[in-house]
Amino acid sequence: MRIGEIAAVVGLTTRAIRHYHHVGLLPEPERRPNGYRAYSLRDAVLLARVRRLTELGLSLDEVRDVLADDAGRELADVLTELDADLARQEAEIRERRRRLAVLLAAGPGEAEPLSPALAELLAKAPPTDSPTAAKDREHLILLDAAGAGGQEVYAALGPLAADPAVLALYERLDELADAPVDDPRIPPLAAELVAAVPDEVFGAIPADGAVVAGFKKALLAEYAPAQAEVVRRVMEAFIERGRG
Repeated sequence: MRIGEIAAVVGLTTRAIRHYHHVGLLPEPERRPNGYRAYSLRDAVLLARVRRLTELGLSLDEVRDVLADDAGRELADVLTELDADLARQEAEIRERRRRLAVLLAAGPGEAEPLSPALAELLAKAPPTDSPTAAKDREHLILLDAAGAGGQEVYAALGPLAADPAVLALYERLDELADAPVDDPRIPPLAAELVAAVPDEVFGAIPADGAVVAGFKKALLAEYAPAQAEVVRRVMEAFIERGRG
């Protein structure tokens, strides 16, 4: 294959392939008598691996390390792994299209991309006009869409969602909208919120608290300062109990 042909096969530009040659990521292939590079099937597989790894967020230096480990492997093994990667991508795309089909089949505002388990959880919650309760719903939907929820967690949250007493906690959090960050109501409210969460939920929280990349920072930015302080304390308590 010539450079244009292999670029089309693996979905890269000829410029990208020449750059990989320049930085030593891809060895220069032998040239034909006419001076054109002659690429092989292994070169195509190698480039497909480079593309896949960079799409996953690896730097070129990190990709180089992975490819060095692949150098001694049989071509069939590398192809099998690449095929498995593509199969996972196909499964992810099918699931995204399934969720999109649900939205397209419903009228505007009639449906949200929820898993059945989360839909069941939210149905248990009593109606409320609390702004912070609405935020909680939005955060759960975000985590659900990112695949960071789970049927066991939602089931554990069921009794909490259905408890009318929880509405009083939301209302107290609403009352802190204009309060300073040293408001004396913050510590007791944070403690009561932590105490209200079932133990089963804490086991699902990663030890570093990184449920979704960037989620904590984005979450705190949505609240007024005093409310954010309550949420910050609650999240830190969640992480500590999750480690335990």
